[in-house]
Amino acid sequence: MDRLLIVDGCNLLFQMFFGMPARIVNKQGRAIQGTLGFVGAMLKIIRRMEPTHVIAIFDGEHENSRRELDSGYKANRPDYSAVCEEENPFSQLPDVYIALDYLKIKYTETVDCEADDMIASYVLSSGENTEIIIASFDSDFFQLITDRVSVLRYRGEKTVVCTPEYIMQRYGITPKQYADWKSLVGDTADNIKGAESIGAKTAAALLREFGSLPRILFYAEKIKKPSVRESVIRNAEKLGTNYRMIQLSNCTALPFDMQELKFHDSGITTNEVLKNIGLK
Repeated sequence: MDRLLIVDGCNLLFQMFFGMPARIVNKQGRAIQGTLGFVGAMLKIIRRMEPTHVIAIFDGEHENSRRELDSGYKANRPDYSAVCEEENPFSQLPDVYIALDYLKIKYTETVDCEADDMIASYVLSSGENTEIIIASFDSDFFQLITDRVSVLRYRGEKTVVCTPEYIMQRYGITPKQYADWKSLVGDTADNIKGAESIGAKTAAALLREFGSLPRILFYAEKIKKPSVRESVIRNAEKLGTNYRMIQLSNCTALPFDMQELKFHDSGITTNEVLKNIGLK
């Protein structure tokens, strides 16, 4: 069976850039901590999961269609165009791309959708004979988890591979219900507000009783607890909007087919990569 590793590029770069204990510069005084961390994490993930195919997907600069649904979507995120280079992870993105080229790993920047949606497109268009691992800390990908799709949250020795069992154990719901659950409770990372009086346990209980967000909204009058019932009815329109923002779906045509994503691990080290691309 083919095994496709999809790396949420910006997510991993941010994790490495801000996760390093200190700013690291090379002999020329060039900051390399983000690139160093990214390459090191990428190689460790590859050696742990042993994929046959690999791609890294990055968010490009373009209009965000989800802001048409809610102008507050991700409005809490910093504007990195106004951030100095030392504090800007994107300043090291060109070096990350050079490293990926050297490793012969395909990568792309989205031009008309979010990276999340392109990653979802690869998942939704893949066949039953392809196992997929999504490397990201973005919990939105939990909705894509199946028996052959998992989410890897890389953290060195504390790395977790999230499966349907993980979602059930942690949230008390199935992966297919995750977008419904998040619509109810909200998402502070994306500045999406849920419905008041509905926390994680209440949302899970509602989904176990009614099955999905549309059924919760349709049968809202049957919700037993008055404060929860009133909150669902009052926030019905907002909850529907939340779901449309959180749900991942197909976007444009995929930039590479599976044949182009084939990968062979040469066993190279992180230091060798950085040395060979002129960063050491």
